[in-house]
Amino acid sequence: MVCQASIDTKFSKHWGEGMSPRIVFVTDFPDAAEVAREMAPSGFELAIVPARSAEYKEAMRDAEYLVGFVDMLIDEELYRTGPRLKLVQLLSAGYDKANIEAARRGRVPVANNGGANSVAVSEHAILLMLGVSRQLIKQHANVTAGRWRGNNTPRVHELRNKTLGIVGLGTIGKKTARLAAAFGMHLTYYDIARLTEDAEDSLGVRFRLLRELLRTSDVVTLHVPLNASTKHMIGAEELALMKPSAIVVNTSRGPVIDEVALHKALSSGAIAGAGLDVFDKEPPPSDNPLFTLDNVILTAHLAGPTFESNSARVRNAFDNVQRVARGDQPLWVIPELEE
Repeated sequence: MVCQASIDTKFSKHWGEGMSPRIVFVTDFPDAAEVAREMAPSGFELAIVPARSAEYKEAMRDAEYLVGFVDMLIDEELYRTGPRLKLVQLLSAGYDKANIEAARRGRVPVANNGGANSVAVSEHAILLMLGVSRQLIKQHANVTAGRWRGNNTPRVHELRNKTLGIVGLGTIGKKTARLAAAFGMHLTYYDIARLTEDAEDSLGVRFRLLRELLRTSDVVTLHVPLNASTKHMIGAEELALMKPSAIVVNTSRGPVIDEVALHKALSSGAIAGAGLDVFDKEPPPSDNPLFTLDNVILTAHLAGPTFESNSARVRNAFDNVQRVARGDQPLWVIPELEE
């Protein structure tokens, strides 16, 4: 169902009179539009429009704030379409579709969602760890097919006392660490921004070099942004370092893992399993070879969108809009644009 373009006049006298600063909220989904209407701050116009529609272009002419899953709209054209923009506020954590050079030239801050989906993604990462370790999909299939226990008890594993290697210790990585600690896992991490020793002690993590982490971890979970330095950072060479009993979980972006190399490692038994919420191509083609494997659990890039996180995204977005309107610096500006 597509959300029809609408102008919420509750917060201004009339769209187009210029009485109030305009927020353009881009969405195709009625539920998201309803949340936006409920949370929209007073004193602002709210234009809810589909991306790249005629209504979007019209609304952007006098827009000061652009909000939505809009990283794909960040290009040279955006700044011509919205010459009055003061802030581009993403509802997503990632921004890999944005043209960063165009954003620099546009000189308009671009902010991500401020960790609004961090609880959801970290919980989903733990879900995938448990699902793969306990062979959840295979067990479900056995029961529904009348194969009680598959005619033998499957070899499944606990998370307790396993070593978790966290690649990327940002907001989501830290929350994943705290959840994993509750399961009694030993925590290591790799990140280009290394914590102080006191911060490591507080979180209960220890730094490892990437290759060292891969060799020593029972579970590797990926929480890095997608950029030139992280694309295929886990390839054939890296997978070969992992234990045959290890599993890898990816809730970040698909191309962080070389999918061809991953399929080879999984099908050959070089590693034991994988839990993936993201893929090289989304949606993945029906002939994706990962679909033929029984040692993977796959979800449809749904780690982040929960009822709670959707509200948190919009709350953070409108808070940042109001900060900029007051003359304050926005929060959560993407690192590439920080001064």
